[in-house]
Amino acid sequence: MMDYEFLRDITGNVKVRMSMGHEAVGHWFNEEVKDNLALLSEVEQAAESVKGSERQWQKAGHEYTLWLDGEEVMIRANQLEFSGDEMEEGMSYYDEESLSLCGVEDFLQVASAYREFLAHNR
Repeated sequence: MMDYEFLRDITGNVKVRMSMGHEAVGHWFNEEVKDNLALLSEVEQAAESVKGSERQWQKAGHEYTLWLDGEEVMIRANQLEFSGDEMEEGMSYYDEESLSLCGVEDFLQVASAYREFLAHNR
């Protein structure tokens, strides 16, 4: 289960803070969504459309790219490049700030809570 909290920074922007291992999910909300609820709706609809299928969907953003399929959401920093050497060393390339995986249902729960937080804290 993912833990998260919503905060407002000094400029009044909503920030999502995610639990360990899911930081990239928070970064995606903070960097890509901000107040762009249309993007959130697009992802929610995509999640609905691939449900129960083998299909995948992806959305490249400025800093992070989001992939999803029927079960999982992956968020990855665009600057993350794996070189062959690093791959062979196992998980050393893996950086929680740059890559997060979570279940679609968990992700949609955060998205819905984010939307609600924005609505109540305008």
